[in-house]
Amino acid sequence: MAGHSHWAGIKHKKGLADKKRGKLFGKLSRAIIVAAQAGGGDPDANLTLRYAVDRARKSSMPKDNIERAIQKGCGTDGADNFTEIVYEGYGAAGVAVLCVALTDNRNRTAGEVRKIFEVAGGNLGSTGCVAWMFDRKGLFTIDKSIVDEETLFELALEAGADDVVDLGGMYQLRSSIESYLGVLDALREAEIEIEVSEMAHVPQTTVELDVSSSRKVLNLLEALEDQDDMQSVTANFDIPDEIMVEVVG
Repeated sequence: MAGHSHWAGIKHKKGLADKKRGKLFGKLSRAIIVAAQAGGGDPDANLTLRYAVDRARKSSMPKDNIERAIQKGCGTDGADNFTEIVYEGYGAAGVAVLCVALTDNRNRTAGEVRKIFEVAGGNLGSTGCVAWMFDRKGLFTIDKSIVDEETLFELALEAGADDVVDLGGMYQLRSSIESYLGVLDALREAEIEIEVSEMAHVPQTTVELDVSSSRKVLNLLEALEDQDDMQSVTANFDIPDEIMVEVVG
Protein backbone atom coordinates (compact mmCIF):
# COMPACT_ATOMS: atom_id res chain seq x y z
CA MET A 1 0.00 0.00 0.00
CA ALA A 2 1.53 3.29 -1.04
CA GLY A 3 1.08 7.00 -1.46
CA HIS A 4 -2.31 8.52 -0.72
CA SER A 5 -4.01 5.27 0.33
CA HIS A 6 -1.11 4.58 2.66
CA TRP A 7 -1.55 7.88 4.50
CA ALA A 8 -5.34 7.44 4.64
CA GLY A 9 -4.86 4.02 6.25
CA ILE A 10 -2.39 5.38 8.80
CA LYS A 11 -4.74 8.22 9.77
CA HIS A 12 -7.55 5.70 10.31
CA LYS A 13 -5.34 3.45 12.42
CA LYS A 14 -4.13 6.31 14.61
CA GLY A 15 -7.66 7.68 15.02
CA LEU A 16 -6.61 11.17 13.96
CA ALA A 17 -9.98 12.08 12.45
CA ASP A 18 -11.87 11.23 15.65
CA LYS A 19 -9.43 13.17 17.83
CA LYS A 20 -9.95 16.32 15.79
CA ARG A 21 -13.63 16.10 14.91
CA GLY A 22 -14.43 19.68 15.93
CA LYS A 23 -11.76 21.04 13.60
CA LEU A 24 -12.86 18.59 10.90
CA PHE A 25 -16.42 19.97 10.91
CA GLY A 26 -15.06 23.47 10.35
CA LYS A 27 -13.04 22.28 7.35
CA LEU A 28 -16.00 20.38 5.92
CA SER A 29 -18.24 23.45 6.28
CA ARG A 30 -15.68 25.53 4.44
CA ALA A 31 -15.60 23.03 1.55
CA ILE A 32 -19.40 23.08 1.30
CA ILE A 33 -19.50 26.88 1.30
CA VAL A 34 -16.94 27.16 -1.50
CA ALA A 35 -18.64 24.47 -3.59
CA ALA A 36 -22.04 26.16 -3.27
CA GLN A 37 -20.52 29.55 -4.14
CA ALA A 38 -18.99 28.13 -7.31
CA GLY A 39 -21.77 25.90 -8.60
CA GLY A 40 -25.02 26.57 -6.75
CA GLY A 41 -26.77 24.91 -3.84
CA ASP A 42 -28.21 21.81 -5.55
CA PRO A 43 -25.99 18.75 -4.90
CA ASP A 44 -27.62 16.88 -7.80
CA ALA A 45 -26.44 19.57 -10.24
CA ASN A 46 -23.14 20.38 -8.54
CA LEU A 47 -20.62 17.51 -8.37
CA THR A 48 -18.23 19.38 -6.07
CA LEU A 49 -21.02 20.22 -3.64
CA ARG A 50 -22.35 16.67 -3.63
CA TYR A 51 -18.88 15.38 -2.86
CA ALA A 52 -18.43 17.91 -0.04
CA VAL A 53 -21.84 17.07 1.44
CA ASP A 54 -21.15 13.34 1.15
CA ARG A 55 -17.84 13.77 3.04
CA ALA A 56 -19.65 15.73 5.74
CA ARG A 57 -22.35 13.10 6.16
CA LYS A 58 -19.78 10.31 6.29
CA SER A 59 -18.04 12.20 9.10
CA SER A 60 -21.35 12.45 11.03
CA MET A 61 -21.63 16.20 10.60
CA PRO A 62 -25.11 17.36 11.76
CA LYS A 63 -27.66 18.03 9.03
CA ASP A 64 -28.28 21.57 10.29
CA ASN A 65 -24.57 22.38 9.93
CA ILE A 66 -24.57 21.11 6.35
CA GLU A 67 -27.66 23.10 5.38
CA ARG A 68 -26.28 26.24 7.04
CA ALA A 69 -23.03 25.92 5.07
CA ILE A 70 -24.97 25.56 1.79
CA GLN A 71 -27.00 28.67 2.63
CA LYS A 72 -23.81 30.63 3.32
CA GLY A 73 -22.36 29.51 0.01
CA CYS A 74 -25.49 30.62 -1.82
CA GLY A 75 -25.22 34.07 -0.24
CA THR A 76 -28.33 33.81 1.92
CA ASP A 77 -26.53 33.70 5.27
CA GLY A 78 -23.44 35.90 5.12
CA ALA A 79 -20.99 33.83 3.05
CA ASP A 80 -17.27 34.00 3.74
CA ASN A 81 -14.80 34.54 0.91
CA PHE A 82 -12.43 31.57 0.64
CA THR A 83 -9.83 30.84 -2.04
CA GLU A 84 -8.40 27.44 -2.93
CA ILE A 85 -4.60 27.34 -2.78
CA VAL A 86 -2.38 24.38 -3.72
CA TYR A 87 0.91 24.09 -1.82
CA GLU A 88 3.73 21.88 -3.07
CA GLY A 89 6.93 20.84 -1.34
CA TYR A 90 9.28 18.12 -0.18
CA GLY A 91 9.65 16.09 2.99
CA ALA A 92 12.38 13.76 4.21
CA ALA A 93 14.10 11.58 1.58
CA GLY A 94 12.77 13.83 -1.19
CA VAL A 95 9.15 12.75 -0.71
CA ALA A 96 6.81 14.97 -2.77
CA VAL A 97 3.98 16.55 -0.78
CA LEU A 98 0.85 18.10 -2.29
CA CYS A 99 -1.62 20.08 -0.14
CA VAL A 100 -4.91 21.82 -0.91
CA ALA A 101 -6.16 24.58 1.39
CA LEU A 102 -9.19 26.87 1.48
CA THR A 103 -8.22 30.19 3.02
CA ASP A 104 -9.50 33.72 3.55
CA ASN A 105 -5.96 34.97 4.19
CA ARG A 106 -3.31 33.83 1.71
CA ASN A 107 -0.36 35.39 3.56
CA ARG A 108 -1.26 33.85 6.91
CA THR A 109 -1.79 30.37 5.47
CA ALA A 110 1.37 30.46 3.36
CA GLY A 111 3.44 31.49 6.36
CA GLU A 112 2.01 28.73 8.54
CA VAL A 113 2.47 26.06 5.88
CA ARG A 114 6.06 27.15 5.21
CA LYS A 115 6.82 26.96 8.93
CA ILE A 116 5.35 23.45 9.18
CA PHE A 117 7.60 22.23 6.35
CA GLU A 118 10.67 23.82 7.92
CA VAL A 119 10.05 22.40 11.42
CA ALA A 120 9.61 18.91 9.94
CA GLY A 121 12.87 19.12 7.99
CA GLY A 122 11.24 19.68 4.61
CA ASN A 123 10.77 22.70 2.40
CA LEU A 124 7.89 24.43 0.65
CA GLY A 125 8.49 24.53 -3.10
CA SER A 126 7.30 26.64 -6.00
CA THR A 127 4.05 26.16 -7.92
CA GLY A 128 4.28 23.12 -10.20
CA CYS A 129 7.32 21.55 -8.58
CA VAL A 130 5.55 18.30 -7.60
CA ALA A 131 1.97 18.53 -8.93
CA TRP A 132 2.99 16.76 -12.14
CA MET A 133 3.78 13.64 -10.08
CA PHE A 134 0.11 13.18 -9.08
CA ASP A 135 -3.09 12.27 -10.94
CA ARG A 136 -6.56 13.30 -9.78
CA LYS A 137 -8.62 10.15 -9.24
CA GLY A 138 -11.67 8.77 -7.50
CA LEU A 139 -10.68 6.26 -4.81
CA PHE A 140 -12.81 3.66 -3.01
CA THR A 141 -11.47 1.28 -0.35
CA ILE A 142 -13.44 -1.85 0.55
CA ASP A 143 -12.65 -4.56 3.09
CA LYS A 144 -12.06 -7.96 1.48
CA SER A 145 -14.53 -9.63 3.84
CA ILE A 146 -17.38 -7.58 2.34
CA VAL A 147 -17.34 -8.89 -1.24
CA ASP A 148 -15.46 -11.35 -3.45
CA GLU A 149 -13.03 -10.00 -6.03
CA GLU A 150 -14.87 -11.22 -9.14
CA THR A 151 -18.19 -9.65 -8.09
CA LEU A 152 -16.51 -6.38 -7.18
CA PHE A 153 -14.47 -6.31 -10.38
CA GLU A 154 -17.54 -6.78 -12.60
CA LEU A 155 -19.58 -4.18 -10.73
CA ALA A 156 -16.72 -1.67 -10.73
CA LEU A 157 -16.00 -1.90 -14.43
CA GLU A 158 -19.68 -1.68 -15.36
CA ALA A 159 -19.95 1.46 -13.23
CA GLY A 160 -16.98 3.08 -14.94
CA ALA A 161 -14.05 2.33 -12.63
CA ASP A 162 -10.59 2.07 -14.20
CA ASP A 163 -9.07 -0.58 -11.98
CA VAL A 164 -9.40 -2.74 -8.86
CA VAL A 165 -6.19 -3.05 -6.81
CA ASP A 166 -5.47 -5.68 -4.14
CA LEU A 167 -4.03 -3.93 -1.06
CA GLY A 168 -3.73 -7.02 1.13
CA GLY A 169 -6.70 -6.85 3.48
CA MET A 170 -8.58 -4.42 1.25
CA TYR A 171 -9.53 -3.71 -2.34
CA GLN A 172 -9.08 -0.26 -3.81
CA LEU A 173 -11.14 0.90 -6.78
CA ARG A 174 -9.84 3.74 -8.92
CA SER A 175 -11.87 5.84 -11.32
CA SER A 176 -11.69 9.07 -13.25
CA ILE A 177 -13.18 12.11 -11.53
CA GLU A 178 -16.00 12.06 -14.10
CA SER A 179 -16.92 8.47 -13.13
CA TYR A 180 -16.64 8.99 -9.37
CA LEU A 181 -20.35 9.44 -8.62
CA GLY A 182 -21.38 6.59 -10.91
CA VAL A 183 -19.07 4.17 -9.09
CA LEU A 184 -20.15 5.49 -5.69
CA ASP A 185 -23.84 5.07 -6.50
CA ALA A 186 -23.27 1.56 -7.90
CA LEU A 187 -21.48 0.42 -4.74
CA ARG A 188 -24.23 1.83 -2.55
CA GLU A 189 -26.98 0.27 -4.65
CA ALA A 190 -25.21 -3.09 -4.27
CA GLU A 191 -25.08 -2.44 -0.49
CA ILE A 192 -21.30 -2.80 -0.44
CA GLU A 193 -19.85 -1.03 2.60
CA ILE A 194 -17.16 1.49 1.65
CA GLU A 195 -14.29 2.21 4.06
CA VAL A 196 -13.04 5.28 2.17
CA SER A 197 -14.55 7.14 -0.80
CA GLU A 198 -12.86 10.29 -2.01
CA MET A 199 -11.56 12.31 -4.92
CA ALA A 200 -7.82 12.47 -4.32
CA HIS A 201 -4.40 13.15 -5.78
CA VAL A 202 -2.73 9.79 -6.44
CA PRO A 203 1.07 9.59 -6.87
CA GLN A 204 2.38 8.12 -10.10
CA THR A 205 5.46 6.69 -8.35
CA THR A 206 6.52 6.34 -4.71
CA VAL A 207 9.63 6.67 -2.56
CA GLU A 208 10.35 3.77 -0.17
CA LEU A 209 11.21 5.04 3.32
CA ASP A 210 13.27 3.70 6.20
CA VAL A 211 12.26 4.08 9.86
CA SER A 212 13.82 7.50 10.40
CA SER A 213 12.44 9.03 7.21
CA SER A 214 9.03 7.43 7.83
CA ARG A 215 8.70 9.16 11.19
CA LYS A 216 9.72 12.52 9.71
CA VAL A 217 7.29 12.27 6.79
CA LEU A 218 4.38 11.15 8.98
CA ASN A 219 5.03 13.98 11.43
CA LEU A 220 5.01 16.46 8.53
CA LEU A 221 1.77 15.12 7.08
CA GLU A 222 0.05 15.08 10.46
CA ALA A 223 1.10 18.68 11.17
CA LEU A 224 -0.15 19.79 7.74
CA GLU A 225 -3.48 18.01 8.27
CA ASP A 226 -3.84 19.85 11.58
CA GLN A 227 -3.43 23.28 9.97
CA ASP A 228 -6.80 25.05 10.14
CA ASP A 229 -7.13 25.84 6.41
CA MET A 230 -5.96 22.50 5.06
CA GLN A 231 -8.46 20.38 3.11
CA SER A 232 -6.28 17.54 1.85
CA VAL A 233 -2.69 16.33 2.12
CA THR A 234 -0.99 13.59 0.14
CA ALA A 235 2.56 12.43 -0.60
CA ASN A 236 4.37 9.89 -2.77
CA PHE A 237 5.82 7.59 -0.12
CA ASP A 238 5.75 3.89 0.71
CA ILE A 239 6.48 2.30 4.09
CA PRO A 240 7.35 -1.43 3.97
CA ASP A 241 5.14 -3.58 6.22
CA GLU A 242 7.96 -4.49 8.60
CA ILE A 243 8.74 -0.80 9.15
CA MET A 244 5.07 0.17 9.36
CA VAL A 245 4.67 -1.89 12.53
CA GLU A 246 7.62 -0.13 14.16
CA VAL A 247 6.56 3.35 13.11
CA VAL A 248 2.79 3.25 13.59
CA GLY A 249 2.41 0.43 16.10
